[in-house]
Amino acid sequence: MSTKVERNYLEINSLKDLKKSKFSPNDCLIDLSDPADFQINKFFYKSIGKEHRWTDRLVWTDKQWTEYISDQKVKTYILKKANDMAGYFELIFHEEKKETEIAYLGLLKEYQNKKLGSFLLTSAIKNSFSENTNRVWVHTCSLDHKNALNNYISRGMRIYKTESISI
Repeated sequence: MSTKVERNYLEINSLKDLKKSKFSPNDCLIDLSDPADFQINKFFYKSIGKEHRWTDRLVWTDKQWTEYISDQKVKTYILKKANDMAGYFELIFHEEKKETEIAYLGLLKEYQNKKLGSFLLTSAIKNSFSENTNRVWVHTCSLDHKNALNNYISRGMRIYKTESISI
């Protein structure tokens, strides 16, 4: 049995187009995961993704996870709230195209619906433009958090492509 899913591709072409989150929690910090640790990416992917049917990486071996996060094009940032891991985002820098993909972005369930998503996305976009980037893009779908699409649009991203797929 297949499920019909609406997928939206969004982009932002300049840091000046970013509409920053007005929410700035004083007990939160977003840091680059350095050195990269595949266990962190794997943990967030599985924990956040189980609610949204993220499945493509579930078959990855530890070796595949290690190769992925060891790639110089991939950077992972961790959101900590009062020293607890609360969320993350993965950026993939495509130097040849001068663009950055927000590959994954999410919050653990207990940190959702607390305005942290707008704070996290603002940081993802700002960090994306730190690497000689002319364009930042992401795709979201109807299986993602109910506020995901609105968050992207509220931060200044615009939809450039929509498609319906069956999964």
